[in-house]
Amino acid sequence: MIPFIALTGIDKRFGGIHAIENIDFDVMSGEVHALVGENGAGKSTLMRVIGGGHQPDAGVIRVEGREIVLRNPHAALAEGIAVIHQETALAPDLSVAENVFLGALPRMIDWRTLREKARALIDSLGFEIDPAALVGTLSAAQCQVIEIAKALSGELKLLVLDEPTAALAPSDAERLLRIVRGLRARGVGIVYISHRLEEVFAVADRITVLKDGKRVDTLKPADLTRDELIRKMVGRPLSVLFPERHATRGELVLKVSDLARGDAVRGVSFEVRAGEVVGLGGLIGSGRTEVARLIFGADRPDAGEIELNGRRLSARSPGAAVRAGIGFVPEDRKGQGAVLRMPIRINVTLAALKSVSAPGGFLAFRRERDCVAHLMDALRIKARSMDADVSTLSGGNQQKVVLAKWFHADGNLIILDEPTRGVDVGAKVEIYTLINQLAERGKAVLVISSEHQELIGLCDRILVMGDGRIRGELQPAEYSEEAILSLSLRRDPGETQGSPHGAPQRENASLTHV
Repeated sequence: MIPFIALTGIDKRFGGIHAIENIDFDVMSGEVHALVGENGAGKSTLMRVIGGGHQPDAGVIRVEGREIVLRNPHAALAEGIAVIHQETALAPDLSVAENVFLGALPRMIDWRTLREKARALIDSLGFEIDPAALVGTLSAAQCQVIEIAKALSGELKLLVLDEPTAALAPSDAERLLRIVRGLRARGVGIVYISHRLEEVFAVADRITVLKDGKRVDTLKPADLTRDELIRKMVGRPLSVLFPERHATRGELVLKVSDLARGDAVRGVSFEVRAGEVVGLGGLIGSGRTEVARLIFGADRPDAGEIELNGRRLSARSPGAAVRAGIGFVPEDRKGQGAVLRMPIRINVTLAALKSVSAPGGFLAFRRERDCVAHLMDALRIKARSMDADVSTLSGGNQQKVVLAKWFHADGNLIILDEPTRGVDVGAKVEIYTLINQLAERGKAVLVISSEHQELIGLCDRILVMGDGRIRGELQPAEYSEEAILSLSLRRDPGETQGSPHGAPQRENASLTHV
């Protein structure tokens, strides 16, 4: 049987860097072929070669047995190949129907027919989304569905999905996997790229492992275990995912009392001490990120009090919070955590420029470079130089640049919102080690994560939120995924659920330029 697409001997260089080397890869019609590997392994480059975004320097691409050249994404679409990136490429100010048929809209639009066609495509995926709704009002899961409907509006034969569930709640991720299985049943070939290995084993027919730009192996899920797959990805046994930490619990650093903001945060109280890693769990939309933003001064509370090192904190901006000694790694590292188009050295020192400045406010270049070189070495940031733009780094290294910024700022409280989202297993271990180092240096650390195992493996205590409230606290002896989920869904007698429509709009304070 001829594969729908077959790549043979594919090479791609960027300057002196060999991104992928002599790659063989194919996908059959009606097959889910997973592509896994650490950040920087070559997955994104290979994905862009398949989608026409990059032209290979060597090698052959065949579609349905025909040797072709995919000169651009339009050429790939003409062959029935669509790529959906981790960050969706939708127009937020246009309707769902307009986005689904964007690029194929007639001069005279019959809006009723357009919406009916869009509704039919979305219904076929098992979702109910108003085709007249603006895309900017949709959830992350709904945006993924719109991207898939957009691909289906043409003659889709191969769909490439890059981390499709990275920003989704578990229930939405499972619905998306059902869509993937449905597309496979229709005969669509699928390239599935994900760091969530449980999803890979659940949905893939074959798994190809890349490492350092080379293909390591291609296997069926039944022929290997999760640990064996991780070993192939990282090149070493991964016996300890969560490194041991040797920190001493010290003085009270953060005290939050009756913090409130609309329906998003309602009467939240908790404490974090020096040397302690406290987890904030709960479902997406439970108010976890909103609490972090209130502490960091990105939003203003309606009520409540925040104390830092025994003093009342009244930070009205992220800049004021940084000056008070708070660091914040936001869940959106690309939009808010780093300035992607600026060099690593600028990003790393951005939150504490005084420490690398000479009298008079001028930048001390030698001091800056020495400081950044030390942090890049300590945090094992992989880059061609400190002058490379952050946008050129892998996801795990981008996250480590954001962490380096707060190592350099040396505050007393570090808040990490989804610290390992979209990074590979090897990078996760390194980030967990860095979090432990922060605690061992006497920092108070607050970790927000949707991965229950991450909270269980990292934290000294876990606070669980639901509907804007702290539902309970778990000690290590009580840890389990079931316990976290049970608390997150708990509701007190007589309590009514807050309406998400009543939640206040965020003020969109910049978290980057601090």
